[in-house]
Amino acid sequence: MTDSEVSTDVEGTTLFHSTMPFTAELGVEVLEHGPKLVRSRIAWDERLCTLGGALHGGVLMSLADATAAVCAYLNLPDGAQGTTTVESKTNFLRAVRSGYAVASSTPLHAGRSFIVVETEIHNDAAQLVGKVTQTQAVL
Repeated sequence: MTDSEVSTDVEGTTLFHSTMPFTAELGVEVLEHGPKLVRSRIAWDERLCTLGGALHGGVLMSLADATAAVCAYLNLPDGAQGTTTVESKTNFLRAVRSGYAVASSTPLHAGRSFIVVETEIHNDAAQLVGKVTQTQAVL
């Protein structure tokens, strides 16, 4: 079963859209969410592209940032209120020109002051599109 055939995680999608309304505007859907893995996707749409029909890098970064933010949130230490991104590093490896971009975020480090999350973005052919490493400050 491909990611385009997978049903969405309604609870996770609601969490994304209620805490980050921008994700609703982009059409981000959550596939699964938990402290060890958060997966979301965005459908290719001409309105989100650059010349040549490739999803804009900012769209892919937004998908990765939102997915990593929820991953960090689900790994907050007791008493913390939230996180904010303080550093983000992205490597783009190929374009997305159709189908879905799927982001998968996993925690690399969940500390009291910072949470580091790694996100991989794949296309429908399971090819690596980009890799993002983020540091989230614990609030």
